[in-house]
Amino acid sequence: MTTPTSATASPPALLASAGGRHTRAILAIVLISYFMILLDNSIIFTALPKIHTAMHYSPTGLAWVQDAYTLVFGGLLLLGARAGDLLGRRRVFVFGLAVFALASLLVGITPTGWWLIAARALQGVGAAIVAPSSLSLLTASFPRARDGRRRSRCTGRPRASGRAWGW
Repeated sequence: MTTPTSATASPPALLASAGGRHTRAILAIVLISYFMILLDNSIIFTALPKIHTAMHYSPTGLAWVQDAYTLVFGGLLLLGARAGDLLGRRRVFVFGLAVFALASLLVGITPTGWWLIAARALQGVGAAIVAPSSLSLLTASFPRARDGRRRSRCTGRPRASGRAWGW
């Protein structure tokens, strides 16, 4: 019996090799959360004109709306990964997802400009926790080399579509 090894192996092919409902849930949750983090990083560009109009932001203020997320995300990424190593991947992943969701809610209901920048920074904190935890959960759930190649193909789709849909 051979397994599919084409360059277009899909998430169902990955699941068939890993087996079980548990792995399907892990894959779905991890890929969706990773997609949301990447989408959130790039979707702000489509909202900047509306933010400029509604909140009367200067070009510098608009830059901070984007940069607050990016700087905090990049700055805390290693700390988020280390926290997952020390405290447990799943626990840190769930905590990071809760922080990210709360921050997303705050971004949606922000009354003033500085609240928006603070909420975007908090989103960066959540994303810096979720991103390494999601990838390490995926790696731990599908450890075999054969699954690793398929896993890489499956994670490439959310990375590409999250960036593309945000533009």
